[in-house]
Amino acid sequence: MSSLYDRHRAVVPDWVALYYRDPLEITHGEGRHVWDAEGRRYLDFFGGILTTMTAHALPEVTKAVAEQAGRIVHSSTLYLNRPMVELAERIAGLSGIPDARVFFTTSGTEANDTALLLATTYRRSNQILAMRNSYHGRSFSTVGVTGNRAWSPTGLSPLQTLYVHGAVRTRGPYAGYTDERFTEACVADLEDLIGHTRNVAALIAEPIQGVGGFTSPPDGLYAAFRRVLDRHGILWIADEVQTGWGRTGDHFWGWQAHGRAGPPDILTFAKGIGNGMSIGGVVARAEVMNCVDAHSISTFGGSPVTMAAGLANLSYLLEHDLQGNARRVGGLLLERVRAVCAGVPAVREARGRGLMIGVELTEPDTDRANPEAVAAVLEAARENGLLIGKGGGHDTSTLRIAPPLSLTVSEAEEGAALLGRALRSL
Repeated sequence: MSSLYDRHRAVVPDWVALYYRDPLEITHGEGRHVWDAEGRRYLDFFGGILTTMTAHALPEVTKAVAEQAGRIVHSSTLYLNRPMVELAERIAGLSGIPDARVFFTTSGTEANDTALLLATTYRRSNQILAMRNSYHGRSFSTVGVTGNRAWSPTGLSPLQTLYVHGAVRTRGPYAGYTDERFTEACVADLEDLIGHTRNVAALIAEPIQGVGGFTSPPDGLYAAFRRVLDRHGILWIADEVQTGWGRTGDHFWGWQAHGRAGPPDILTFAKGIGNGMSIGGVVARAEVMNCVDAHSISTFGGSPVTMAAGLANLSYLLEHDLQGNARRVGGLLLERVRAVCAGVPAVREARGRGLMIGVELTEPDTDRANPEAVAAVLEAARENGLLIGKGGGHDTSTLRIAPPLSLTVSEAEEGAALLGRALRSL
């Protein structure tokens, strides 16, 4: 009988990547742990790409899903939907955007796609500014604003996109500057770029770049950008697909580290809110959200079952102060990760905020990316019983560490020790 891997290769596209030389089948999970088909247990420090936000098999969420599925699974947005309205009300209130409207989608890609539709319609322009090293999804439009070659399979796009500098603090022409000088230089670059364009619709930016390797600018950079954008009427889209819901610890949304100039015009979210259920969405002030002058619905966005999951998950997150836990335990974890990285020649930098930590690896004594080392550490960590992710863009290779936000101190200590063992295997 063929292995599951052989069957996968026979029917799934070659470009759907799998981790590990011997790909892993995860069969079940509980808390911060998962088990494979052979019964081996792993400490999960990646959460299905930052998606299992609270915990695996969280009873409050599974109970809400089962109860709602027992009533009705699907109706579409053509009918009133109580769980959808209730979750939209809560998210609108938490967003920080005045007079907010919420539209639900099924993924972060679709959320960003919708945000681009709103911005280009509202501004009557297909000119978009995006950040270098960014990732915003795999649809035709979101690939067109992704500044990461590894995730951009085509140069064709319905949008005209120009890329701004500033999302990667420790590389590029301004890397040696102080934070204040770095911000000034990036703002000057933005001003200069706008001077070369026609009417710009929006800037889309991740407060912390996810796929790009958990890179981020100094706090306040996007506030400084916002003041420039406002002078030109340009919208700011904050892509919070990975940074939302308190993962950074210090803030509920990543944009709040740059909030001195106010909230974004459009905010996108996905991943963690459903704790594994398929939820994405867009928040925008009413004037922007309501600019679409054609019919539009969603067949699966706002499904009663996924909305029930989102409500239960958000309630658990807030009632148990998981943002605070991300700040406290995430700070400890970053400290421990930096300690186990010390003395490892391949480690260029350990960075992060809350439970969103990146370890960048290079060829020893150089600044060149080392994807082979990242792959080796990923394999060694798995052998030690730890699941982590990877990422990076131009000249970068990074280990990505993002456990569920309910991570305990003992699990943080254990995970850091396992990571250290994997790094030393280099």
